[in-house]
Amino acid sequence: MNDLGTSVKDPLATRLTLDGPLVLQSGISLSPVTIAYQTYGTLNADKSNTILVCHALTGDQYAAGKHPLTGKDGWWRHLIGPGNVIDTSRYFVISTNVLGGCLGSTGPKETNPETGRPYGLNFPVITIRDMVQAQARLLNQLGIDKVFCVTGGSMGALQTLEWAQRFPDRITAAVPIAGSYRHSAQNIAFDEVGRQAIMADPDWAQGNYLEEGTVPKRGLSVARMAAHITYLSEPALQRKFGRRLQDRDNLTYGFDADFQVESYLRHQGSTFVDRFDANSYLYITRAMDYFDLAEENGGKLANAFKDTPVRFCLISFSSDWLFPTTESRAIVHALNANAAKVSFVEIESDKGHDAFLLDEPEFHETLRGFLDGAARSVDLQDVTAEGAQ
Repeated sequence: MNDLGTSVKDPLATRLTLDGPLVLQSGISLSPVTIAYQTYGTLNADKSNTILVCHALTGDQYAAGKHPLTGKDGWWRHLIGPGNVIDTSRYFVISTNVLGGCLGSTGPKETNPETGRPYGLNFPVITIRDMVQAQARLLNQLGIDKVFCVTGGSMGALQTLEWAQRFPDRITAAVPIAGSYRHSAQNIAFDEVGRQAIMADPDWAQGNYLEEGTVPKRGLSVARMAAHITYLSEPALQRKFGRRLQDRDNLTYGFDADFQVESYLRHQGSTFVDRFDANSYLYITRAMDYFDLAEENGGKLANAFKDTPVRFCLISFSSDWLFPTTESRAIVHALNANAAKVSFVEIESDKGHDAFLLDEPEFHETLRGFLDGAARSVDLQDVTAEGAQ
């Protein structure tokens, strides 16, 4: 099925404009709202084989295939494709650019219809719930009433959990990976460092840099560098870089990038500014900070999953200190309190939070096994059946 939504004269995205305004969690009504998305595979006849893949903070809708801006493979290239764990000869995969994003979905860099200029800081503050509501509205207009599975890592895990809480009858399975039920104080602190770095850059121009013809490259680069450290682990950094020098035999006794790890972080920062919008970074990190399923449910996480019919699989990584295993265990305990169908695996890995993006065989086999079992439990229709779209 390749004709979902409305193609526009934009090589970067397929987009769909939602019918009517989107009422945000803040109470503000946003309109029009456009969501950019990509699809992989074929929708079966009864539209029951959809897997919604949710991206992380700096991700986008290009989970597989070649990215049209960077030329690099999609961020879940190891997982999505024919014969892969998320087998596109079996499943119909949808990946959206989140509301507030910067690759086709309505966000601060898009045009405010009331002014004819970029929204900038006039864009309303959004939440994870708003992102999920927009995804649900998108699926409505695509005629997909129920999703076989929702999954994603990091911020994608937050969206997955919001889906399970908000629309439990619309999904069969949920796989939150390397995530949590809320952003910790430490995570909020790192996000604030990034936001302050951006806003301290004179080229940010109080959020009006698009109109001023500037880009807050220095601030956004520093924000990316600080965040990227949290995605790694100390053993991974030590193994990959140690204290090795960068293209030199001796210390310079200056402030150039003497160490390989410094050069690596500077490269991460400089390449990031070419593909991501600074204001989107502010808005999306804020959305993550506001996420707290326990707080939204009377301070008791178990209330978020009362009588849930969803089948869950939670996956964490042993060296992830951004979203440690204890966070996933808290979700598992809340699900157990509701006698929910839940499995949990902690993957032994020294690669840190970013392990969910890497070629981790145990992680991949865990996900494959869970999807296979969930598909058998609902007798998932094969895409080769007559009438597949």
